[in-house]
Amino acid sequence: MFCVIYRSPQRDQTYLYVEKKDDFSRVPEELLRGFGKPQLAMVLPLERTKKLANADIEKVKLALREQGYYLQLPPPVEDLLKIHLGKKDPV
Repeated sequence: MFCVIYRSPQRDQTYLYVEKKDDFSRVPEELLRGFGKPQLAMVLPLERTKKLANADIEKVKLALREQGYYLQLPPPVEDLLKIHLGKKDPV
């Protein structure tokens, strides 16, 4: 199983995985509008890949089989103030 990964020109660290190059037929129109014009990032053979950098490979495979695409969103931004305020200094 191969997948083709596209980066979003509008949303930083957002990627769209599909089964075939330039085939967005199973991707909802609304998602594509928000994603912007997909920019090819890479083609990846999933059967020889054990890990992906920021996505669970089994979830990617399942999503590709069931819905025809996988959307990888950026990790949540750390709220450093909340982290700082959550730590109590010893008295």
